[in-house]
Formats: sequence, C-alpha cells, structure tokens
Amino acid sequence: MFDAIKVKDNCILWIKKFFEENGKDCNAVVGISGGKDSSVAAALCVEALGKERVIGVLMPNGEQSDIDCAYKLVKHLGIKHFVVNIKDAIEGLKINFPQELDLSRQSIVNLPPRIRMSTLYAVSQSVNGRVVNTCNLSEDWVGYSTRYGDAAGDFSPLSLLTVDEVKQIGKALGLPQDLVDKVPIDGLSGKTDEDNLCFTYDELDRYIRTGEIENADKKEKIDALHKRNRFKLQLMPVFDPQI
Repeated sequence: MFDAIKVKDNCILWIKKFFEENGKDCNAVVGISGGKDSSVAAALCVEALGKERVIGVLMPNGEQSDIDCAYKLVKHLGIKHFVVNIKDAIEGLKINFPQELDLSRQSIVNLPPRIRMSTLYAVSQSVNGRVVNTCNLSEDWVGYSTRYGDAAGDFSPLSLLTVDEVKQIGKALGLPQDLVDKVPIDGLSGKTDEDNLCFTYDELDRYIRTGEIENADKKEKIDALHKRNRFKLQLMPVFDPQI
C-alpha cells in the first residue's frame, strides 16, 4: 500500500535538504500549468520552503483555455507569480527558420515546452532560483515529455512517483480536487494524454508497479515506448579519451 502521508513528508524533507545543500537562500521556480504535477510540486515546495520562497510562472501560448486552473493554484497557495506569454517567441522562431528547412511536426510540437524551459531558467536566474522539474514516473516511463523541455530542471520531487501516487499526495496536501483530478490534455489536438497513448494511466501505473497488464497489445506498446525513450532519462553519453 502506498502511504501518501509518509511519502509527502519525506519529500518535503528531501526538498529542504536539497536547498540546504544547493542554495540556502534560493527560491523554487515552477512552471504552473494548472495540472496535477505542477500543482503538487509547487505545494510540496511551499511546505518545504514557505510560500515566500516559491515563485510560479504561467506561460500560455497565446490563449490558454484552462489558464483559470493555473490562477486558482497560485491563489490557493498564496505564491508570487509571473505571466509570460510565449506565443511571440514561438512564432518568431518559426518564421525565421530557413524556408528550405522543412520542420518536422515533432519539432514544432516540442518547441513550446523548450521555450517554456528557457523562460523558466531566465526567470530563475533573475530571482536567485532553482527550477523545479515536474515530470512524474508514468509519463517518463513512456517518454511523454520533451527532452530539454519539461523534462529539464534542477531538482525533481515527482520523477519516481506514478500518476496515481502524485494524485494521492495532492489530496494529502489539501489541494483543490479539480486540480488534482484534472484530465491532462496535450494542448494541441484537444485529445487527452490517454487518448494519444492508447492506454490509461491506471493501466500504466499498475504495470509499472506490479508488472501486471491484461491487454497484450497495450503491454507491447508500453514496452516499446519505454525502450525507445529511455535515453531521455540518462545522462548525455560522454567520450572518454582515456579508454
């Protein structure tokens, strides 16, 4: 059984230790989407550091239909926040690529999260901060993150916790129910993460923790995604001239 209270308390202590060792006077800077991961990560940092040392950054790409969830989170936590609209940065880059370069769909999809991470580090270096990585184990397991985008950060409180475990911690932290249970949408096609993945997070979480899954096709897809995307979670290979 997953003990959400115990894990929450241990994670708070872990965050405190990280800042003791990596910036006693630094602030936690977290990108706020209004979803469960950024909500839980921000709330854990507030518990560890106090709300005065947690800074949220809202980064809509033009109009964001669920931006109200992000505002609700920063208001609930009482943290300082900045709003940086990244639309002009994205469009500026796209129109300045050489015409003969046919940008792939995937490169265009990954552009916003990478610009968001550049924005977070610009804010962080301006406010004496450390950037919070908000990825969870379930998404990382199947590569549902952008390398050097949302997969980047200075410390990661949720990377070894499944979606279900993150939700349990969110409830233990007393976060609004609608933020904890908010269905993640990719923001591009209007589809949910689970629609795009073709399996549910409940199925994935169970498979990660127990190795059990009934549907052979889903097992095969999960295994293939995990194998293909493991490089995202590893340090960059470095050539050793001494070998």
